[in-house]
Amino acid sequence: MASFTIFHNPRCSKSRQTLEILNDKGVDVEIVEYLKTPPSKATLKSILKALDLKPQDIMRKKEAEYKAAGLDNSALTLDQQLDAMIAFPKVIERPIVIKGAKAVIGRPPENVLTLL
Repeated sequence: MASFTIFHNPRCSKSRQTLEILNDKGVDVEIVEYLKTPPSKATLKSILKALDLKPQDIMRKKEAEYKAAGLDNSALTLDQQLDAMIAFPKVIERPIVIKGAKAVIGRPPENVLTLL
């Protein structure tokens, strides 16, 4: 089992840079291409707990899908927000790196160093 998990988008430069830092440090990394394999609701809840953030804190608000999915509606429940993030994974901030019970968003990519 990998000691780190990265929710990765290979088309994103910040995601590639974060993965490069992890590879340069020689850590074992499980790569999850979340656009191809969106996280489950339980995984999203675990990520949010590890980040100590709410769903809105890890959403890319400038993505077209954000408004199209109605995610700018403050009346949405936690479950509705999580369901939308699964249906439209492009709105999930990237990359997210997890090690055990801790996680960081790799923006900037050097944030990942706090997990080492």
